[in-house]
Amino acid sequence: MKFFSDNAAGVHPRVWDAMRAADQPDAAYDGDRLSARLDEAFSALFGTECAALWVATGTAANCLALAALAQPHGGIVCHREAHIEVDEGGAPGFFTHGAKLLLAEGEGAKLTPETIRATIDPIRRDVHQVQPHAISITQATEYGRVYTPGEVAAIGALARKRTLGLHMDGARFANAVAHLGCTPAAVTVNAGVDVLTFGCVKNGGMNAEALVFFDPALADVVRYRRKRAGHLQSKGRYLAAQVLAMIEDGLWLENARAANAAAATIGEACGERLLHPVEANEVFAVLSPAEQAALHAQGFEFYDWPAPEGAPGAARLVTAWNSDPAHVAALARAIAAL
Repeated sequence: MKFFSDNAAGVHPRVWDAMRAADQPDAAYDGDRLSARLDEAFSALFGTECAALWVATGTAANCLALAALAQPHGGIVCHREAHIEVDEGGAPGFFTHGAKLLLAEGEGAKLTPETIRATIDPIRRDVHQVQPHAISITQATEYGRVYTPGEVAAIGALARKRTLGLHMDGARFANAVAHLGCTPAAVTVNAGVDVLTFGCVKNGGMNAEALVFFDPALADVVRYRRKRAGHLQSKGRYLAAQVLAMIEDGLWLENARAANAAAATIGEACGERLLHPVEANEVFAVLSPAEQAALHAQGFEFYDWPAPEGAPGAARLVTAWNSDPAHVAALARAIAAL
């Protein structure tokens, strides 16, 4: 009974069907009819003109986006626990040819205008210090917290005032929108986001993410960067097919709602053990080593997690679009019985 990562979840049958339908001769790379539909499909989803590119991994998508917003001598403000800082193996510096990550604080791995200013205001405006070029936020965050449209808009306003680009790492964007019940535009382009990494792999895709540029001109240089980075796949129609299957009939939200509901069930069972409110598909809870061992012995797989000060231990429990309701209910009962 697996609750360690939504990256390990299966591929949704409708995504498989779309890939099989794409299994016929077409143009190579991104010249096929499916890749050509991405701009129009995302423009319809967000209600504004977009340029969209498929990319095989979230790391590449994030870092290509950052390379479009920050020069090699610049800096990118992010939370100190952001995925681009903790879990991408130095890829942001590699893709940007040296841009520095400027680390900020924030409860629940969320940035605020105040914590961003605390990071960038002390930087002298001279050539001896790295100047900020962009801000990157994660939606939902590394602790499953969700930025509201107002919170993103406040960061977007600061970004505009300081002439900084704003990137959103949306590996779990669908889960965030499902939680908020808002339009996807309300928490992105209408709030000042320049580039969105639209996650599919965690949400029932196989190996495709989308880079969505709300300024289509930004996509032009990224097309060259994507090729140079080795991410222009020769049969791009299979990636485009996955993305289109997600967004054209609402599958992205359907899957996210299922994952969120499963996490809510587990979170309710955790009660006062919760370290963070359950707002997406991740649950962080206080569990002692003995309690973790007891759950593992019952067949539940999850990641142990660094415990906050004063706690005997902690765990991260992640649900997915296809989490078995019987397994979810069993885990909830097991936690409640500890």
